[in-house]
Amino acid sequence: MSSTKVTPPTAGDVTTRPTDARAIAEAPLWRRALTGSATWVLGLDIVLVLLFTLMSPNGVFMSLRNAQNLLLNGSEGLLLALATAVLLGAGLIDLSVGANLVLSSVIGSIVTVSVAGGHVSLVGSDNGGGNFTNVPLAILLGLVACIGTGVVYGLVNGLVITYLRVNSLIATLGTMSVGTGLTLLITKGSDIAGLPGDLQTGFGLSKIAGAIPLPAVVALGIAVLIGLLIRFTRFGLRTLAIGSSKLAADRAGIKVRRHTIQLTLLAGGLAGLAGFLSLAHFGSTSINGHVNDPLAAITAAVIGGAALTGGRISIVGTVWGTALAMILLSGLVVVGVSSFWQLVVIGMILIIAVAVDQLRNRRREDR
Repeated sequence: MSSTKVTPPTAGDVTTRPTDARAIAEAPLWRRALTGSATWVLGLDIVLVLLFTLMSPNGVFMSLRNAQNLLLNGSEGLLLALATAVLLGAGLIDLSVGANLVLSSVIGSIVTVSVAGGHVSLVGSDNGGGNFTNVPLAILLGLVACIGTGVVYGLVNGLVITYLRVNSLIATLGTMSVGTGLTLLITKGSDIAGLPGDLQTGFGLSKIAGAIPLPAVVALGIAVLIGLLIRFTRFGLRTLAIGSSKLAADRAGIKVRRHTIQLTLLAGGLAGLAGFLSLAHFGSTSINGHVNDPLAAITAAVIGGAALTGGRISIVGTVWGTALAMILLSGLVVVGVSSFWQLVVIGMILIIAVAVDQLRNRRREDR
């Protein structure tokens, strides 16, 4: 049965079929390393870095400043890709992560400014800001508001999917529209600015050892925790079991409905945290800057080794997949390619990644 896909993980992918697992376990160490999808994505990342360095003026692509920008810009994308990968492991797709991020950042910014004693300011107006007080508390509550909004958003997704029995693709497409509409109603279509400067200087643009952006460290730390969660806990095993076969998981005693809601809560919380990172990064909301986030997140997760049909996740691969998207987008800009080509490139990569995933599945089924 398809539930056999939840065998303990190996090499690059979290799960494989039993025959694959035995074959890989008996193979030499070097072969096991090369068979992981994460390894190939990492290799492609390295090739692209070298290529763009050679193509960029004076090798500026390899500079420390550009590397810091890549890490900072990739922090939000990594959190969304992790959320997407976890859901894909259970056979779910979330198209609302970008709308969730934006709505969470809007609510978080309003809470931050209000607690700090200021006035909410829309871009283009001159009645915001003020003399802020209790800034650390305001930032902390803003963080809580962002994550809380994301979790509530995820709860709505989970309830629609499980209790209304709406396909996850359609359910999150609908909630994406709802979330976007609410954001525009709250902000009247303008970004919220005038947040305390400490949000940027103390976190968003802060660096560890003067080199590594703090938001990147947070995102990578979350990736490690989720990797451990999926690899070593029953939560991860149940996630992959549901993705392999909901019917088999249900017969095995797994409470599929409850676990699905838990997954959407986790994904929503990650999107909310990404919203806070966005606020800290730019010092304002960016309601029009995350339209393509769902596409980028799915691309990173699938390139990294997650199966669209469920039952397989690679957290390490998701990290390298996110890096691949960031390297491509930054590299195209550095070498002078029009930003409009970015969408073309991401779409092509997604199609190729899905095609490779389907080919890999067919080969496994033929064994």
